[in-house]
Amino acid sequence: MPSPEKRTKKLDLKEEAPSEAAGETAAGERPKSALDEVMSQAERAYAAYMDAERQVAKAYHENETQVAKAYKRAEAQSHRSYEATVAQVMKDREQAMAKSAKTREDLIQRAEEAYRVAVEAATSACDAAIAEAARVREENVEKAWKVRDDTIEQAWQIYSKIAR
Repeated sequence: MPSPEKRTKKLDLKEEAPSEAAGETAAGERPKSALDEVMSQAERAYAAYMDAERQVAKAYHENETQVAKAYKRAEAQSHRSYEATVAQVMKDREQAMAKSAKTREDLIQRAEEAYRVAVEAATSACDAAIAEAARVREENVEKAWKVRDDTIEQAWQIYSKIAR
């Protein structure tokens, strides 16, 4: 952008040029002077400068738009990546929990089976011990009855010998 001093000089030159041109036009002749040629070049240069400045501003604006779009794309990609990661982690967690639950159920079934087998074994051992104790009791009762019977018979034999 031109400095304020240069703008003032341009304005002064523009102001001088029309007055000179008006004086020459009044005479009927319009010769192009070097100053008119320089002024014309300066005006074209200034117009080109202003056009370039507009193009630069437009380029900056387009760049800003492209950067904003790139940011939005990156943000959307990041969001999609986050969602995919969360979905995968949740799926993995569900699978791990299902596997743990199945393992737990299997362990519970095995523990219940081991408990049932242990109860059956204990019951069987108990029943066998009771049966053995009953058999021993029966044998002891039979022996005691035999001893009793033998003792009574001996007593009767002794009494019979005495009583005779």
